[in-house]
Order: sequence, then C-alpha cells, then structure tokens
Amino acid sequence: MPQATAAPPERVQAPARASGSEFTPLLRAVRRQGLLERRPAWYTAEITVNLLALAAVATALVRPHDAGHAQTATRRRTNHLIQILHANLLLGMSQEWWNAKHNRHHASPNHVDKDPDVAPDVLVFAPHQADGRTGPRGWLTRHQAWLFFPLTTLEGIALKAYGLRAVFSTRERRVTRRARAVEGGLLVTHLVGYAVLLLTAMPLGRALLFAAIHQMLLGLHLGLAFAPNHKGMAMPGGHVDETWGHLRRQVLTSRNIRGGPLTDWLLGGLNYQIEHHLFPSMPRPHLRLARPLVRAHCRTLGVPYTETGALDSYRQVLDHLHAVGEPLRTAG
Repeated sequence: MPQATAAPPERVQAPARASGSEFTPLLRAVRRQGLLERRPAWYTAEITVNLLALAAVATALVRPHDAGHAQTATRRRTNHLIQILHANLLLGMSQEWWNAKHNRHHASPNHVDKDPDVAPDVLVFAPHQADGRTGPRGWLTRHQAWLFFPLTTLEGIALKAYGLRAVFSTRERRVTRRARAVEGGLLVTHLVGYAVLLLTAMPLGRALLFAAIHQMLLGLHLGLAFAPNHKGMAMPGGHVDETWGHLRRQVLTSRNIRGGPLTDWLLGGLNYQIEHHLFPSMPRPHLRLARPLVRAHCRTLGVPYTETGALDSYRQVLDHLHAVGEPLRTAG
C-alpha cells in the first residue's frame, strides 16, 4: 500500500514592500499631529526655569550666612530654620559646625591664634606658620600663591566633609542629640537626593564627571567670594588685638570690594566686608547704605578704610601668600 507523502510546506511570501521610503508614512503621521511644529514658548519657559534654578543655587550660597547672622528674620527660630534648610538640605553643609567656626572668626578676625579661618592647614597665612614646614606641606607653602585658586576648587567638598565629621563624630559634645539627629538626617537626605538626581538623569560616568565639575565650580565661587575679605590684611596676635576696640579690630582686618549690582550679587554682600563685620546682624541690602557713614567716620578718626577692585584684591591676596612662602623658597 503506497504511503502518503507529506505536502510540501507552503512558501511564506514576504509582504510586498511599498514603494518609496519606509520612513515616509511615519513622517506624515507625525506631521499631521503637529509634533514637528516649533515650540518657542515652551523653550522660553524652560530657559527661564534653568536661569531661576541657577539664581536659586547662588541664593542658597548666601542665605545660610545671612540667616546665621540673624539678618533674614526677626525671630531666632525662623533664622535657624532658614539656615538649616539652606545649609544642610540644599548645600550639604552642617550649619551648627559653620556657626561655631564663623562666630569665632567674627569675634577675632584674622587673629593668628583665635581665628579658625587663618589657622595653619594646607595654606598658611603668617610667616611664623611656615616655619619648619618640610616635605609635601613645605612644597605646598613654597608654591601656595600659584596653587591658591586650584585649591579653592576643593572648598565645596571640604565644607561637606568637615560638617559631616562634626555631626557624626562621637567626640563632638557641643551639639545636642536632637540637633545631631536633625542635622544628620538633612545631610544624608541631601547626599542621597543629589546622587539619585544625577544617576536618574545620566549614566554613572557622566554623573561622576558632572558632580566633580559642579563641586569644583562651587568651591571656586566660594573661594572667590571669601578670599578678598581678610587675606593680606592686618593679622593681630598675642595681646595686640586687646589694645583695639571693636571698630579697629573689625575695620583694620577687613577689605571692601568696589563694584555695582553684579558684584553685590556674585559676592552675596560680602564685598561690604567692613560694614558686615561692624554690624553682623545688619540686613544685606542695608550694607551699601551704611558704607558712606562708616567710611566718613573712619576718615574722621584717621582709621584706614581699605577698599579696592576685585582683581586688585586677588592680587593682594596672592602677593601675601607668596611673601609668606618666601623664607622656605630661599632656604630651599
């Protein structure tokens, strides 16, 4: 009996290819829905939001400082709330650590023994601080004028590191347990939120690069704002400052920066350093109004009132750092 043979499989015919480009129908559909129409209003709004965000970052840099001096609000609790939200949550910097350090600075500006801002560290600001420096620290001191601006790019990271150490260190006794918990929670929220935002917006490598550039620019901005204020000015030590009253102690150690509204915005009012040190709780918009009164009063007393342009102030700072490192360069 002959066996049945399987029918050969039917050949699957490929669909006929329409004439013309495969992309053309899709292009027509997209055009019909108006998806290729320009949206200038949307982009205008987007650019505006970006500019406002940039302004918010710059504002956040100076708000903790103003609130810490009780410049922002009349109630101490309100100033504290503004400061801790801007400093800990938005900037990732401990406001308790900053307040303690900054209050010591205001009490004895540029004092070689009492002001933590001129304590010898990576940089030194007085000739005796350079004595005996050898090895890597000696090399840094010899070249600190050239390294100053590159080193400021690390300032933003340093502020975060010092704050985290102060909040979470078991040796820190000045902060209550409740304050430590609040500060620590906000600092961790800042770090986690920062990481999540970057990692959801870009790949890991690009996120790390963005974070590095962002923090370096933050540090540079802080350095450009802080450096002209006192560096290169009188540095009392020993019992010298005890012979000065409040006015001379603050005026002779501080330097103002001339400029207009742009300078005021970029430096956050710190360009009126003399007035700020004389009246720490004065609202920032009033500092420029107090300037002519302070200047006239100093002229009457014969007290030098130092004010210069931004570029000249940086030149003076670098000249001072260069002079401090001179003995080590000569010895080398």
